[in-house]
Amino acid sequence: MSQKSLYTLAVITYGMVLSMLPLQSFAEELPKSVRIAAVAYNIAGKTTFMNGALLIKEGGLQEALEKKGVKLEWVPAAHSAVGPIINEGFANGTIDFAAYGDLPPIILNASRPTVQLVAPWGRNGNSYLVVPTASSAKSILDLKGRRIALHRGRPWEISFANLVESQGLTLKDFKIVNVNPQVGAAALASGSVDAYFSLNDAYNLVDKKVGKIIWSTKNAPPDWKLMGGLWASNAFVQKYPELTQLIVTSYIKVNYWTAQDKNKEQYIKEYAAQVQPESVIRRDYEEDSVAWKDRWSPLYDQALTEHYRRSVSYARKSGLIQNDVDLKQLLNPKFADQALKDLKLESFWTAASIGSKK
Repeated sequence: MSQKSLYTLAVITYGMVLSMLPLQSFAEELPKSVRIAAVAYNIAGKTTFMNGALLIKEGGLQEALEKKGVKLEWVPAAHSAVGPIINEGFANGTIDFAAYGDLPPIILNASRPTVQLVAPWGRNGNSYLVVPTASSAKSILDLKGRRIALHRGRPWEISFANLVESQGLTLKDFKIVNVNPQVGAAALASGSVDAYFSLNDAYNLVDKKVGKIIWSTKNAPPDWKLMGGLWASNAFVQKYPELTQLIVTSYIKVNYWTAQDKNKEQYIKEYAAQVQPESVIRRDYEEDSVAWKDRWSPLYDQALTEHYRRSVSYARKSGLIQNDVDLKQLLNPKFADQALKDLKLESFWTAASIGSKK
């Protein structure tokens, strides 16, 4: 057979093979569902996901996915162990996205790059140092050598570390009692510990007259705030970039809606107060160094980058992780930047306003 005939036969054979291959080999097939993990609460016997209703109503997430033929699945993560539950889900491939804080995903990525931050939620989380009502302690210095309830590996540990280091101390200067927030609050109320460090649940202890707040991140540097947001599986992002963009855009829509002053009251009453008493939520937001709008900033600015740089450094130094974590693999601004552009919100938030008080 001539060389020309052999070439012709090869072309025909290749064309037959192509025609026999399934269509999905050439066109990306979307998943049947997107699995998003979020903090879940049992309210009146019904499982309620933090900001889940807001994402559906204002972010249009469920409708946008349904138009693609993709089902939205919420995966519950109990507040007592959010980080470990979500990290396990990502590691096992049973979830695609999760809304949670900063330190757990750093711990997860120290083993191998697994997740990336695709939509920051801003600087909207304060941390509090609480002591018994009768305590004479007025600062962290007064608690040196004392028992402090702190759930290790949770996002607010970074805030505690910043406070301690700012006074020339380390965690070794205290007797850290590593328990979840519920147990920690109970320990303070019973007098089993000398202090308790956590989030806005501190106000519940104040209301019960068993504790008083002696420090918080309200007027601390912006990068001391609890940060986090929407984290995505690296595998999902790589396989479904367009779907990832759709989901991130829905989250940025929610950030924008919440950040507007005209929606502040509705947000507090209808969404935030689902998980804590309204009076707790209001006090958590009062007299804060970060303006309301900037609490919801999705910008990958200097404060956010510095926060994660310090967090990674602390996690390594404190023994929470054994390997370094590459910030370029951890933080991916591509999708949030595109969402801001598509929604025409490029100038709504500015990095210069971060830390300003209104």
